[in-house]
Amino acid sequence: MDNLYMQQAVDLAKKGRRNTYRNPLVGAIFVKDKQVIASGYHARYGDKHAERMAIDSCSTLEELKNSTLYVTLEPCTHFGKQPPCVDAVIASGVSRVVIGQSDPNPVVSMKGTQKLREHGIQVDFNDLGQTVQALNPYYNYYFEHNLPYIVLKQAISLDGKITAQSGTRTQITGASVNQQVHDERNEFQAILVGSETVLVDNPTLLASGATNFPSIRVVLDRQGRCLNRPELNIFNSQAPTWIFTTKKTNQLLSSNVQLFENETWTIESVVSYLAKQGVQSVYVEGGAQIHNQFLAANLFNELITYVGSEVIGSGGIPSFSGNQANPTSQAMKLKSVQQFGNDVRIVSERVE
Repeated sequence: MDNLYMQQAVDLAKKGRRNTYRNPLVGAIFVKDKQVIASGYHARYGDKHAERMAIDSCSTLEELKNSTLYVTLEPCTHFGKQPPCVDAVIASGVSRVVIGQSDPNPVVSMKGTQKLREHGIQVDFNDLGQTVQALNPYYNYYFEHNLPYIVLKQAISLDGKITAQSGTRTQITGASVNQQVHDERNEFQAILVGSETVLVDNPTLLASGATNFPSIRVVLDRQGRCLNRPELNIFNSQAPTWIFTTKKTNQLLSSNVQLFENETWTIESVVSYLAKQGVQSVYVEGGAQIHNQFLAANLFNELITYVGSEVIGSGGIPSFSGNQANPTSQAMKLKSVQQFGNDVRIVSERVE
């Protein structure tokens, strides 16, 4: 029965998708006499956590006495935007807590479990481990590795080209892929491109739909080529934009733009900076040289490739092209293949 109730908590947790920002998705249900008597989930960043939503749905704590709590993530023990959930769980009078996953955040990790046990509450970990962990893959990776989860995304022709000619934009895929990419951006806390992509494609780098937590648009612009182009779309939106450059400028930038000047920016140092700022996931949209630098730096987890239905030929620019002298290769494992009209989406993950 534990698996059945934990699966219900997982399904509840999914209701908060894309609304919890840097907090994890969490679901919780209280069970007594084989009946679900209270349920909750973390609905939005800053709002009640799953356990408190469930507890507050009861008219009195007496209803929860000697019940079992099933929660997908270990109850928190620290004060943030909400008080510690573990205290509310203890006060509820539960006799047993079944946890889907310990919290990888060192502020919480196993501290909630320890406090529950110190108060005489039986604590068990459920064996739906992979199902529960799949709720928060980026959150988990970030706290386990102190790095954001990085996905490289590219659109290529059937012969592996990203554009027909250097310095020009070629439409590789159709409208359904375009919509999918805009939707996909919602899953990531940062969208990263190089200055060439900004200058040639003039993208907005915005996701579809309204959100209270727009992705940070990160531009790697070593020579400061974008800084004197106020008409570019990245400067005409309120979404946060971070530009990493080696050039100083007196150009008056939009209020949404932050400039980070450093003589020695590298892929490694940019990723390290993003990690220190709490960015848990990065969607790297290119171009080819930026992707190649991430490959050379060994800093990515997945590759999403959209393959169009045309052949460009010898004049085109190949994907993952760059100037490093030593060739780089990385074994990949196929995760999924999906068709969008005449185009195909291929997702592969690194083989460590």
